[in-house]
Amino acid sequence: MVHTMPLLRALISTARMIRNTPELAAGLPSDDEVLLDVPDERMGPTLVAAALGDYGPAAKLMAGTREAAEWENRDRYTTRLATFAYNREDWLAQWLAAAPRDPDALLVKAELAVHRAWESPARAERLREVGPLIDAAAQGSPRDPVPWRIALDHARGTHASYSAFGELWGEAVSRSSHHYGCHAAALQYLSAQWYGSHRECFDFAEQAAADALPGSLVQALPVRAAFAHLLSGGGTVVAYERVDAAADCAIALSAQYAAGDPWPAEVRNLLAYMLISRGRWTEALEQFRLIGPHATSFPWAYLSEDALAQFLELRDTARIQVALATPLRPSRRTARGIRSDGHYA
Repeated sequence: MVHTMPLLRALISTARMIRNTPELAAGLPSDDEVLLDVPDERMGPTLVAAALGDYGPAAKLMAGTREAAEWENRDRYTTRLATFAYNREDWLAQWLAAAPRDPDALLVKAELAVHRAWESPARAERLREVGPLIDAAAQGSPRDPVPWRIALDHARGTHASYSAFGELWGEAVSRSSHHYGCHAAALQYLSAQWYGSHRECFDFAEQAAADALPGSLVQALPVRAAFAHLLSGGGTVVAYERVDAAADCAIALSAQYAAGDPWPAEVRNLLAYMLISRGRWTEALEQFRLIGPHATSFPWAYLSEDALAQFLELRDTARIQVALATPLRPSRRTARGIRSDGHYA
């Protein structure tokens, strides 16, 4: 009888998985429907035009974000356009040739230059060379915090001192005190992977989240700190309770947005991974439902060269883990529900 118990458990687990996995797929798009880093309705046509060599839509879009002070969108669009220009720079070169002092073109140029410098074996030297491009972008649009986000990324790569970093941070927050991109860049500088520590990183993130506006993605900063802690192999330097509290804060933020909304997609992708890392499978599966078809490179690209495949694999893993924890027959315990760690509540 003793020898049959492992086999019996395996059979029960298999039966649970077969019965429950299809049901738990409800609300999840098929693998073929999930796309990586899908541009929004404004960026999509802009990229199509750029692919045809037309910079006009990009110029119009970026000018609109600057004039309307849409700093969060402006930051996202700058990054997206620079990423596109990394392999297709002809349209950007034409834009700069036609309008060499255009603050929007200068901003994309600065972001692209920093992106390329970061990949160089002589990173610090190359980054120092592109410093004047960041200065030009900042001078071209004095109210804009995005050049200062780029400057914070630049500072991290050039080994800038704490005092130099502090000056840049002051310039950034004086323009937009709750700008998510600037906060994320500062968080990286303060992480143990770079020039800070796990505790310093968490302290900064938690204070920023507490001060954030309702619905602001800055509320997800602690979960970014938790991810940085995980990446660096921080172990128990930061208590697991603090990591779980960061996830709880991000869950509350995610709940403020509709399912399938592309705006919080990156935060939800990161949150799903952090919940998986803590074995909170049921909550992770719920985030995958809220993500819908909007997979993002971050954080999956840190785990695999094929970010989309990694997303789909862990989404399936979450579904299977929840299925395995779901009883075959309804019972009083089932009625009370299953905790996120797979045990009965």
